[in-house]
Amino acid sequence: MTETPTIHASAVLVGAKAVLIRGPSGSGKSRLAWNLLQSTNQAAQGALPFARLVADDRAHVDVHGGRLLVRPAPRLAGLIEIHGLGIRQMAFEPVAAVGLVIDLAAEDAGRHPGPEARKTVISGVSLPRLAVAAGMAALPLVLASLRTTPAGD
Repeated sequence: MTETPTIHASAVLVGAKAVLIRGPSGSGKSRLAWNLLQSTNQAAQGALPFARLVADDRAHVDVHGGRLLVRPAPRLAGLIEIHGLGIRQMAFEPVAAVGLVIDLAAEDAGRHPGPEARKTVISGVSLPRLAVAAGMAALPLVLASLRTTPAGD
């Protein structure tokens, strides 16, 4: 069996598609993943209807049928780091199709990002992208991205 590429990222299945969270070490990938998972508890306020962990820290990605699929690294499946608690175990999805890429601590994050900043290509698959500047609260931006569409598009 051929090993699929591993990337330093976290992933959360939100509804039918996964949010792939990239960023340098310490940028808050695990924290954002945990916050997305906790947002399902706020469904009555309209946060997220469903979210489940796919991968934390390391993820395998591969292309199948023109979609980018993400899986947890086998040794890390079902594990997430929660700052102050350490490594915790929880339910997870074994595979999900990526629908949005979040880049934390992105140098190209802007107040009004152009079309080129709102997409990325991974393994030949073009995907919507949200660039979050260092120091910005990522969760509100991600929720807004998932629940709204750009004006004029």
